[in-house]
Amino acid sequence: MRRRKILGLLPLLTVASCGDAVKPDVTLQTEGLKVANEVSPLYQSYNIEMAELVGGRFWKPYKDIKGPIGTNSYGVDVTDSSADIYQELPPVNLANERILTLAKGLSPAYVRVSGTWANATYFQGDDTEIQSPPEGFVNILTAEQWLGLLDFVKETDSRLMTSFCVSDGVRDKNGIWTPVEAEKIISFSERNGVRIAAAELFNEPNIPTAGGEFSKKDYSAEDYAKDVAVFNTWAEERAPYMLRVGPGTFGEGLKCFEDFVESQPEMKKLMLGLEDMMTAHPAPEFNVFSYHFYGGVSKRIMPGPPMGILEDDAMSEEWITRTDEAFDYISAVRDRFAPGEPIWLTETAEAAGGGDPWANTFTDTFRYLYQMGSLAQKGLDVHFHNTLLTSEYSLVDHYTLEPNPSYWAALLWNRLMGTKAYEVNSGKDDFYVFAHNLKGKDKGISYLLINAGEAPVNVTCDKKSDMYMLTSENLDSRKIRLNGQEMKMTHDSRLPEISGKATDKGIIRIPSHAIVFLTINE
Repeated sequence: MRRRKILGLLPLLTVASCGDAVKPDVTLQTEGLKVANEVSPLYQSYNIEMAELVGGRFWKPYKDIKGPIGTNSYGVDVTDSSADIYQELPPVNLANERILTLAKGLSPAYVRVSGTWANATYFQGDDTEIQSPPEGFVNILTAEQWLGLLDFVKETDSRLMTSFCVSDGVRDKNGIWTPVEAEKIISFSERNGVRIAAAELFNEPNIPTAGGEFSKKDYSAEDYAKDVAVFNTWAEERAPYMLRVGPGTFGEGLKCFEDFVESQPEMKKLMLGLEDMMTAHPAPEFNVFSYHFYGGVSKRIMPGPPMGILEDDAMSEEWITRTDEAFDYISAVRDRFAPGEPIWLTETAEAAGGGDPWANTFTDTFRYLYQMGSLAQKGLDVHFHNTLLTSEYSLVDHYTLEPNPSYWAALLWNRLMGTKAYEVNSGKDDFYVFAHNLKGKDKGISYLLINAGEAPVNVTCDKKSDMYMLTSENLDSRKIRLNGQEMKMTHDSRLPEISGKATDKGIIRIPSHAIVFLTINE
């Protein structure tokens, strides 16, 4: 059983002088670090779901689910989803000052507006009101809603990424994709001062029917290749400034997911294989190779293995490091089919299906920061968290607009971690070490030290540093402490002042279930 350790007073007892008889468990390398990878300055980015923007069906909070959880089948068509696990959302107000303040704390970033609902969304790009989407579409995106997004992107110094509609409403008589809706979105955005920086043709094309109003149930890898060819020809001419990102599939490279699909014949029939898609003719080409990753599916859908995650396993090494298995596979596929192109993880969070009940607690901060650190070192260019505002896995609580623990972790990453990820070999069981250049500095170093274990770890550092230690009263808490003080917005909805604790060289004692950013400005 996972223990709930009381951690509140431990940050006060973390530094031992060089003369103390304490043996180090881990020694930090502070000289001669080699760069393993250089990430985008917008490495830490996030998603706003199209369902949030237009007001649509998304995952129901656990507190509102009636009856047994995890007994529902996962609908692959959002128009036929179970009311037991979905709810209707009103359109999000991105002009809310508190939302803007929180988003600015993470800027500069890519804001990706996509998700399953985007696959069948009709853009009503003028002031005409319509009561229902035209034939071949499921959802309506109004000009006012998209303009609100564009204003949000400009106000937060962000870059816009999206995907386009691919349902029957945009297909010709031969079933081939046409840019009729994409052109409307591009033109409207340009007229209102925003160029779409990057786009995937559509969301998760390895399960193409998921968005609804997609009548070609035998859609194949060859069909996808033909659609991409049309998309590329149009995009290169119409918006040469826009990065063409793809394929944006999910599930590949994770053995537990592959085994699960093999056991589900109906689901297997609906899915396309990544390598089949990339070997189809004409060969799909992208400026950026993208994928989606969820280490499991939420308790809403599956209460336990093979794809459901038990809460008692949420701090295990197998779960925290599962992201590496998928990236290693995706990286190898990129090397075969798009050598040299950057890799973007364009959608990721604790678990598919809105996240588990603990996704908004201190527990998931360990997995979240491990993934950010490990994939930066391995070769990822941009990391998109899903979502900013909605469901348990969001950075910010949808109803209260209070930051979740993962938001505060993201804020510290954004302020402290530069673009150069260094090779780091130190670490031990349940203790993970990553290092970047100190953000905005040529010579400084920022370490990320993650103690997911039950025992304290003694770390030795031969230079003075500033310490930012994240702890909580218990793993289940939605409150997080920085050097012993609770992190929260001010009474007037501003972000708090954040500063490190000056620390002498020597032994630093990191308590169990704690995360430390350690910066050296030399």
